[in-house]
Amino acid sequence: MSNGGIIGPVQNPVISDLNQTFTASGNFNMPNSGPAPGDVDYLVVAGGGGGGSNTNVDGGGGAGGLRTSFPGGAKLTITKGSSTPVTVGGGGASPGSNNRGVPGTDSIFSTITSTGGGGGGVSDQPQPPALAQGLPGGSGGGGAYGNFSQQPPSTGGSGTPGQGNNGGSGAGPAPPNFGAGGGGGASGAGSNGTSSGGGAGGAGSANSITGSPVTYAGGGGGNSANVPSRGAGGAGGGGTGGGTPGTINTGGGGGGSGGIGGSGIVVVLAPNAKVSAPGIWSFSDAYNNRIPRTWN
Repeated sequence: MSNGGIIGPVQNPVISDLNQTFTASGNFNMPNSGPAPGDVDYLVVAGGGGGGSNTNVDGGGGAGGLRTSFPGGAKLTITKGSSTPVTVGGGGASPGSNNRGVPGTDSIFSTITSTGGGGGGVSDQPQPPALAQGLPGGSGGGGAYGNFSQQPPSTGGSGTPGQGNNGGSGAGPAPPNFGAGGGGGASGAGSNGTSSGGGAGGAGSANSITGSPVTYAGGGGGNSANVPSRGAGGAGGGGTGGGTPGTINTGGGGGGSGGIGGSGIVVVLAPNAKVSAPGIWSFSDAYNNRIPRTWN
């Protein structure tokens, strides 16, 4: 039977956006149809860093780096009909006692790479004081309380420009309720720990590329010996101090003293990339559906 010709009502093709969210690694397949030139918007969030893990005064993990073109930024040009690999970064671990948090891993789409969040510092007893410093990353990890050995207050890790912010510093010599610094977030630095509590994680950033606003990449809160004064996680998936994990697929940092980082996410928006023609039947479609009497 020939494929030529149509029967049924004549309708204009429907043109719509292709909006695809990746919560795990895969491939973005750019349609070969549609009037769009192949330009796409993107949101690429890396995995958040893990919180330090020793006692109860460890730094929060930094949020995964966030890079986006939406709204109003420079789009990426993706060849029509091509397949582009997408890597979604995992959250960093908080690997047991006496260790700094593990940084999150990078998320990648085409030429865009977002850097994993920095791990939180670990309190410096019995570790060397240098381990109290937060690690750098997309956003930096928070510094632990670093003065068991009367060292200077520990610093937070540095964030990556255009992706995130610095982690907060740990408290200096203090009474029993000393606190660690919060991890940095996409739109704000982590707060410093104080003599009375852990620093809050830095705030994340809201984005509406999926069609509704969602906040991503908040820093993990620093922990404190005073349980009511544990640092809050930053808006956008940051975990609270005391070991709360970062929220999956937000890039949130893990809370100090045991919190693992949240995994990242990649969203791709291709405007006017999908074309469909509902209500139009080819002769072969009509024939194939008429034989089993599914179309009369």
